[in-house]
Amino acid sequence: MLPLTSPCFALCAFLFFFSPTVSAENPYRFFTWNVSYGNIYPLGVRQQGILINGQFPGPDIHCVTNDNLIINVFNSLDEPFLISWNGIQQRRNSYEDGVYGTTCPIPPGKNFTYILQVKDQIGSFYYFPSLAFHKAAGGFGGIRILSRPRIPVPFPDPDGDYTVLIGDWYKSNHTTLKAHLDRGKKLPFPNGILINGRGNDTSFSVEQGKTYRLRISNVGLEHSLNFRIQGHKMKLVEVEGTHTLQTTYSSLDVHVGQSYSVLVTADQPAQDYYIVVSTRFTYRVLSTTGILHYSNSAGPVKGPPPGGPTIQIDWSLNQARSIRTNLTASGPRPNPQGSYHYGLINTTKTIILASSAGQVNRKQRYAVNSVSFIPADTPLKLADFFKIGGVFRVGSISDRPTGGGIYLDTSVMGADYRAFVEIVFQNNENIVQSWHIDGYSFFVVGMDGGQWTQSSRNQYNLRDAIARCTIQVYPFSWTAIYVALDNVGMWNVRSEFWARQYLGQQFYLRVYTPSTSLRDEFPIPKNALLCGRASGRHTRPL
Repeated sequence: MLPLTSPCFALCAFLFFFSPTVSAENPYRFFTWNVSYGNIYPLGVRQQGILINGQFPGPDIHCVTNDNLIINVFNSLDEPFLISWNGIQQRRNSYEDGVYGTTCPIPPGKNFTYILQVKDQIGSFYYFPSLAFHKAAGGFGGIRILSRPRIPVPFPDPDGDYTVLIGDWYKSNHTTLKAHLDRGKKLPFPNGILINGRGNDTSFSVEQGKTYRLRISNVGLEHSLNFRIQGHKMKLVEVEGTHTLQTTYSSLDVHVGQSYSVLVTADQPAQDYYIVVSTRFTYRVLSTTGILHYSNSAGPVKGPPPGGPTIQIDWSLNQARSIRTNLTASGPRPNPQGSYHYGLINTTKTIILASSAGQVNRKQRYAVNSVSFIPADTPLKLADFFKIGGVFRVGSISDRPTGGGIYLDTSVMGADYRAFVEIVFQNNENIVQSWHIDGYSFFVVGMDGGQWTQSSRNQYNLRDAIARCTIQVYPFSWTAIYVALDNVGMWNVRSEFWARQYLGQQFYLRVYTPSTSLRDEFPIPKNALLCGRASGRHTRPL
């Protein structure tokens, strides 16, 4: 293996691993990452964190629509490791998704080169470690995809652009938290809230009169968070790759796994101002503060940090409904069946997904439609490609709630390529939930309290619903989405509450076509790691 310092490493890696997943006419961006353990002190207590190139959080990825990203990841941990790319659609290429259902983990002391293309995407996203409970230790960072230079953006270029990673945090090491879950227990209440890996001393510098873009992502484990800046308004301009109607908010709810872009103008008297992040819908409110620092500041912050909403569901629901797509903006967005008028297309299927929690074999488990997911011994995508029987069964999860008790299975739901489906997330629990679908952006057409029925469609937004990849579902409520299944592959559908995901609240959606055309799906990458029952097989001739 070539050392990281080899001058020809990036070129050699590209030539060796080149596959149809990249397009010759688009630029390449090369990254070399070393993943290691290191001491971190986010809440003033020494912990074992996961660092990327010595950084916590990890380095940002900056790229442009359609860029090819060649990311060589060296695993210097003492255990297997995987990185997933929250919101990156991996068009026709679920092999690179970086979750265990599609991608073999990188063994300790080894490396793997991800070959991604940010095809037809713009916006703010993040990456994170998807295996075990590594997400509780770090290993995450921001992703920003800029529009191509000739594509107009519906707001002036900001004077600065900041990644803001917020999330709940524990003082316990990730290994301790994982062992707690493995014993069948629930996670305790977190110890604090972080802003960019710090508990209370993060600062963002601004110049008076100028406007800045903040890309806010909730990379935490469980809790919805409210974000606000003392004395300043925030203009929402983008949500997970979609330009929005430019609505102004004094505070913004960011649920687990979600990403937002806001514009903030430094239009107040020159001093320092609090940035506040606090938990929502919790019996005890956790909060942390950072500083918006004016370069010509006349003094430190004044007064108490501004208060925000705490348990008000209606407030959050109304804010969510106010977030709409900017239909006049240029830029990539979902285009079902060749028409941006998603509301005029008949859906071909309705899928209803209900979450549940309970005990299985006296241990805490979580489920979707009564099935609590257990990982197979081989990534499902590899088993599918190599036609390895006995790994999973399509249809092992129903497309409707069964009403039965929780049971364990490797749940895979089948779906037809190019279908246009309605998915309803039904939440019968007294918590706010957050759901994510890999590989897709979907239209959030409706949300309300109670049980969803067919008459609920009468209140759908069929004109300018926001398109995004992660959506909240309020307590004893439902959220409905439309999604065009135009991306062949094996795609993870999961709770973004990481303990729930780890203990079974996920499944895989197998979007299938019998076609073997490259127009529909790329072949398995030449450099794909092979593990489990796929070990010893061959990918493709070099």
